[in-house]
Amino acid sequence: MSLFRQYTLPLFCSLFALIANAQEPDDALRYSWTQPNGTARQQAIGGAMASLGGDLSALFVNPAGLGFYKTGDLVLSPTYQQLRNKSTYLGRTESEQRGQIGLGTTGVVTGTQFYEHGLGKKAEQKRTGAFAIALNQTASFSNNLLYRGLNTRHSYAQRFLEEVGSIGDANQVAQNFPFGSSLAFNTYWIDTVGGGIAGNFRYKTRANPSTGLLQENKVVSRGSVNELALGYGGSFNEKLYVGFTLGIPFIFYDRTSTFTEADATQDLNNFDYATYEQRLETNGNGLNLKLGLIYRPAPFWRFGVAFHTPTWLRLTDIYSASITTDTENYKGIQTQSSSLFTNGEDAQFSYFHFTPYRFLISGSYVINETEDITRQKGFLTADLEYVNYSASSFRIDPEMDNSEETRTYFKQLNNTIDDSFRSAFNLRVGGELKFTTLMTRLGLALLGNPYRENYAPAGRRLQLSGGLGYRNKGNFIDLTFVHTSGNDTHYAYRLSQQAATGASLLSRGSRLVVTLGHKF
Repeated sequence: MSLFRQYTLPLFCSLFALIANAQEPDDALRYSWTQPNGTARQQAIGGAMASLGGDLSALFVNPAGLGFYKTGDLVLSPTYQQLRNKSTYLGRTESEQRGQIGLGTTGVVTGTQFYEHGLGKKAEQKRTGAFAIALNQTASFSNNLLYRGLNTRHSYAQRFLEEVGSIGDANQVAQNFPFGSSLAFNTYWIDTVGGGIAGNFRYKTRANPSTGLLQENKVVSRGSVNELALGYGGSFNEKLYVGFTLGIPFIFYDRTSTFTEADATQDLNNFDYATYEQRLETNGNGLNLKLGLIYRPAPFWRFGVAFHTPTWLRLTDIYSASITTDTENYKGIQTQSSSLFTNGEDAQFSYFHFTPYRFLISGSYVINETEDITRQKGFLTADLEYVNYSASSFRIDPEMDNSEETRTYFKQLNNTIDDSFRSAFNLRVGGELKFTTLMTRLGLALLGNPYRENYAPAGRRLQLSGGLGYRNKGNFIDLTFVHTSGNDTHYAYRLSQQAATGASLLSRGSRLVVTLGHKF
């Protein structure tokens, strides 16, 4: 944490405290380690859509799939999802849950079929072309997390001690870290060691882990990424399909975390409890491109590849923090907020973030492939996706701050990302059986581990899905149920001088997706 000592301006401190307080793995992976979301049909087959086509959700996976459209679709996909977290921390288990209404792939696609006339063997070539515009919730941040335990090894206050280091001037400690250590110091969670003199102070924590600290961390988050996409897909003689999508994501994320540690004894030892509350709100938008092609060597085989560029995001963080400490007979109850250092307003900082690129390969087999889709019997499909999570990066916004110190900080932050995350493969498979107007579907999606061993234990996510569909006279309705599960690790704080303890998370979720559509 020595980098913090180089800055005294509250604006700089707000940025550095904000990034350093992103302790949990999901903060670094928030916009990239996400589960597939789309139409009910796509969700029922595990989210696989890189070679199948003929569904509006292809706009967000492989836009070449739009080239299968010869008419138009109007699609609406409301969703409801609920997530349940079971956390285990220092031998104690707690549970929390939260639900949210959302929107899967919703929009319109209009397609056409025509013929190009030429000479010789190319006298007549069948062509298709389709334009689409749609909105899709590509990530949901609605989540509640709670864990508690008795800690006899370390205190959150040790993180503040690492932050202030060997700064001998107590006035600097009281002012230069307005979102963490200054609040802890001014409320006596950490204090000077007796016998020091001005300019040569040392510091200690009044929370004593050797006698036991009851710790609790509660995190409440909400928000989502909603992406507006415009794309085109076309085909050449129904053999080669190509397409592209321009995506415009809109970000809203709000998180309030409240960490409390209390003396486990009944002794009057000048520390009863301390509570550290942090609130982060992130808003922004960005751009990305998706490019793809699908090749049909035979009517019943389809092979697809797609490339998603990194998403360029301009984000603004709004941040505040407060600490309340009860030191009993020493100084009683003291409270201080970061707003005291920021003219009564929350701190604000803007920056750029680049998510990792993605590469997909896919294959599909269509049973009884025929131009008359009412006679098709179903399909099997699979996508394999490569994501290099360590390619995530942050960049400064020159209009906000272009100092050498800030550039150095972001460079170190990106190096930390390189050391914490790795590349991984995501697998999605599914299939459909068709009975004239009725369809049944099953699917599976497995998201690989994005963590390096030195950062966190392995994390993974599994999605199992099934659904029904009905199509008749240009109208269709699809219904899908998705069960999700995963394991992860959450750290309320990390220490550089000793290993901190994380809470192991077991997540279980369910999502209901309905798609209503009309062909025109």
